[in-house]
Amino acid sequence: MRAARAGTLATVSEGQPFASLVTPATDGDLSPLLLLSTLSEHTRHLMAEPRCALQVVGSAPEPNPQTAPRITLTGIAERTDDARLKARWLARHPYAQLYVGFADFSLWRIAVRGALFVGGFGRAARLRLADLLPPPEAVAAIAAAEDGIIAHYNEDYSDALAAIAGGGSWRMVAVDADGFDLASGERVRRLEWLEPASDAGDVRRHLISMTRAARAR
Repeated sequence: MRAARAGTLATVSEGQPFASLVTPATDGDLSPLLLLSTLSEHTRHLMAEPRCALQVVGSAPEPNPQTAPRITLTGIAERTDDARLKARWLARHPYAQLYVGFADFSLWRIAVRGALFVGGFGRAARLRLADLLPPPEAVAAIAAAEDGIIAHYNEDYSDALAAIAGGGSWRMVAVDADGFDLASGERVRRLEWLEPASDAGDVRRHLISMTRAARAR
């Protein structure tokens, strides 16, 4: 979910299902974020009926597409004017800076109500939200420290970020309990912690460990 750059949004209009391509990001609590235009049918569907589903698909390890891991989330979509959430969405999709301010676009957040994970062909499981979503206290602790972490590493440890990324010029643009995002122009890379972080101290320890491992390669 964190790494997805594209997904399929399922909406309904007058009993008729409808599916469309969308470009999700996630908030710290894993709530999907979507930038949608009122010119699009799926947006008008959500305005009338906010219940929806979102599927994202990973890379298939074999020629058979059914071996690809994927997750389908069901939930309730609502529009939001939260500037922090818009900034988080733009961190995943920096190319959208060209049109994010257009009058017909607005940000939507999906409150997750259910999840189905398919790990490959014939491997499916319903996920309890308690097992899927990060602990609220970890979400709050990292969100409170996120701006400071990002500024500190971009200003003082750009060389460490370059080492972790394998070279080039990269900026940290988002941090959460599961990992962080780096951006170089319109390119974005997602990197995951080896285990979930519970606070800013965990984030720092993870980054130090990743930097040491990268420099030792």
